[in-house]
Amino acid sequence: MKFCLTIAAIALLGAVSLEAHAQQPWLADRQYGEGIGVRVGNLEFHPGIAGEVGYDSNYYLRAPSEDPIAVYRFRVTPSASLSTLGPQRRNAGAAPPTLIFRTDFYAALNAIVAADSKHSSEVSNQGVNADFGYNLSLNLFPAARFGEDAYFNFVRVVQPSNATDAADAFNRDTMRYGGGVTWRPGGGLFDWRLGYEGTYNYFEKDAFSELNNYTNAATMRGRWRFLPRTAVLYDGSYTWVTYPHTESTSVGTQNDGQIMRSRIGLNGLITNRFAALAMVGWAGTFYDAKAKATPQEFDSLTAQAELKWFISAPQETLNAASAPAGLSTAAIGYLRDVNNSYLGNFYRTDRGYANVSYLLGGVFIASLTAGLSNLAFPTSYFPGGKPQQPAFSEQRFDASLFTEYRLSNSFGLNTTVNYVQNITDVKVHSDPTNLNGPNAPGDALAYSQWQVFLGARYFL
Repeated sequence: MKFCLTIAAIALLGAVSLEAHAQQPWLADRQYGEGIGVRVGNLEFHPGIAGEVGYDSNYYLRAPSEDPIAVYRFRVTPSASLSTLGPQRRNAGAAPPTLIFRTDFYAALNAIVAADSKHSSEVSNQGVNADFGYNLSLNLFPAARFGEDAYFNFVRVVQPSNATDAADAFNRDTMRYGGGVTWRPGGGLFDWRLGYEGTYNYFEKDAFSELNNYTNAATMRGRWRFLPRTAVLYDGSYTWVTYPHTESTSVGTQNDGQIMRSRIGLNGLITNRFAALAMVGWAGTFYDAKAKATPQEFDSLTAQAELKWFISAPQETLNAASAPAGLSTAAIGYLRDVNNSYLGNFYRTDRGYANVSYLLGGVFIASLTAGLSNLAFPTSYFPGGKPQQPAFSEQRFDASLFTEYRLSNSFGLNTTVNYVQNITDVKVHSDPTNLNGPNAPGDALAYSQWQVFLGARYFL
């Protein structure tokens, strides 16, 4: 069943974006993560460290019939950021800076222990591991008629497959880099950006070297602010996806291809308390047929919509060039998009979600997000030109709760609860020509998982 476990986990992996890997909220959102900081000349420094203990009900994301394994988790996460002075530290009336700079880093050190001693030997194979993240961004002449920007991101993610052998883990490194030029005529009410973005996805285990890939994208986006806090938006991109090993005959060979996207919409205030975002567009895929079979393509509408309510009234001092960013909000939204996949060429996402974020007296923070997604995969082809897996879809419910009580401006106690359930009766089957044989039962993709963490962190 090892091959089936591999293919099933790839199906799950193909539906997980970089941002969705259960990163701690204070790493993903500066609103939660940073304190007053330390001024270093014309820069500000924000160090932090967090420790957590937790429980994971299904560490290997197995179906109920596949003996799910629960573990206790221990995580220590040092982090730091360095940036040019924020608006709070700039002198009132000072000219806008000619350069905005930011760099940040984190390392999440993880250790796990089997909740049931009978699984101790299997869990010990994972050892102690670490996720890493680094970000660098530069914005030159951000308020001038012409401006430039550049960025670089690196993320290492440790993710086990259904198998307990560490050699079958989906540990991978992702690099993202790019830059652009922005034109802002007429005092900045209109701006247009042309850019480039590249990514490289590297799988650390030899078993998955066929999935290594890189992308190159030409991007374009524009904005016209016809009201102080309301704007017409446009964004579009053309992305080239390349798998360096597509000439190999091993299982898992992927097709190279291109993805085209184009959207237009509106973002801004409806009333003093309500804001709306509405985008509609089209996307199409154009994959090669290196798997000796005509690949299926995506050619359909894409959309994004969100309605946000500011629980506390917007501050008058907020930047009049954009919608207000209050600390206490409630939102509902919908997203329809297409992404490159490791099972088949692509997968389509239709996701509805709701979010509530609340700050009470600067002491208590709570954020709750829940969503329901429908993920649709096309028929999957592998070498030999025969379909290995018919088209299928799965439904995924996810919810995440983060709360923190701050005993001081630099120390907080927090709780993180994550839940995900994959709802499907699909079993991914192996190639009838391989050693598993034509009657291999396949691997069930349904699973559920609880993660609960209690932690403390110190931050500036």
